[in-house]
Amino acid sequence: ENYIKEQIFISFGMVPALLFGFSDLSPSLKVIHPFLTILTSMFIHGGWMHLIGNMLYLYIFGDNIEEVLGKTKFIIFYLITGACAALSQAFLDPSSTIPMVGASGAIAGVLGAYIVLFPKANIKVFFWFIIFFKVINIRAIYVLGFWIIIQLISFSGNETNNGGVAYAAHIGGFICGVILIYFLK
Repeated sequence: ENYIKEQIFISFGMVPALLFGFSDLSPSLKVIHPFLTILTSMFIHGGWMHLIGNMLYLYIFGDNIEEVLGKTKFIIFYLITGACAALSQAFLDPSSTIPMVGASGAIAGVLGAYIVLFPKANIKVFFWFIIFFKVINIRAIYVLGFWIIIQLISFSGNETNNGGVAYAAHIGGFICGVILIYFLK
């Protein structure tokens, strides 16, 4: 099962070294052109928790952006921010052979658009401290501002030091979302 998962990641995940021609795949793994992996990588996830986490963020924030843009523009927005995120990670280390998978960069684009369009919206946040827990409302500007600050702090420029988290993709997707929403709304 792990062998098949690795083959899928290498064939359909975005690998910067393949994208920029620093490396090549064996014919058995070369299923699509490396350029297309910028898009296919958004639809492959590292596991159920990775997928569920991304879909939770999309569920919470994405419907509001889709309502503003409409279905067609939202899909275009999502794919463009995801592509910008993948390229942000790829340009960081063009010779990297680590496959990037997941929708986190596109989701980050949705978060960037949300902070622009709905900065004063209240987000329900689950607060937990030892045995004390409570659900509190915090404005989107603070929740998402804190999220992007965590991404910037966590970014070291080296994906292997980040436990495989593509922070450059998160940051690139977020910035793309902030900018692109002005053109599509």
